[in-house]
Amino acid sequence: MARYTGPVCRLCRRFEVKLMLKGERCSTPKCPLEKRNVLPGGHPPARGRNRISDRGLQLREKQKVRFCYGVLERQFRRFFSEAKKGPSTTGDNLLILLERRLDNVLYRLGFADSRAQARQIVRHGHIVVNGRKTDIPSFLVKAGDIVKWRDASKKTEYYKRVAEEIEEKFVPRWLSLDKENMTGRVLNLPGKDDIEAGFNAKAVVEYYSR
Repeated sequence: MARYTGPVCRLCRRFEVKLMLKGERCSTPKCPLEKRNVLPGGHPPARGRNRISDRGLQLREKQKVRFCYGVLERQFRRFFSEAKKGPSTTGDNLLILLERRLDNVLYRLGFADSRAQARQIVRHGHIVVNGRKTDIPSFLVKAGDIVKWRDASKKTEYYKRVAEEIEEKFVPRWLSLDKENMTGRVLNLPGKDDIEAGFNAKAVVEYYSR
């Protein structure tokens, strides 16, 4: 399955939850979910068609997580297979693996307004992890890893804008940020309590377990 390239706000309306796919716009009154909280199409479902089966609910939850993190179906299945090998529950392991992706870490540090923007930054080679340029968005960070910008990238207008706005950003407790040097550090791996609420990981596990 190819990456979704349509209007991302339509996804939030479909799932009836903010997936933060448009960055700062999602936190403003311009968010379509704030202006017109209706399903895509503008019309209520026909009689008898508004009931969703258990399988449909599981698929819906899986798609919500996948679109939020911007992961392809094949990648998502690979993460799920890896999550089953972990010591904790499969659902929690899956979300923790997704949080450890480099593009998500940049988003959490405030280096990007959205995960899609973070993926672009990584692919363009602007980011260094432990002193080595890393251009793979799915790279999984570990405790103790240091994430920062390449010296050459600090001359860009985008970097200058991010550096000016970084004071307003909130950084989760499993990460630390040196705002003066624009350097992030992974203090420890994210835990269950560090994952955003709103995802039913159990439903995702049930979807792949059938």
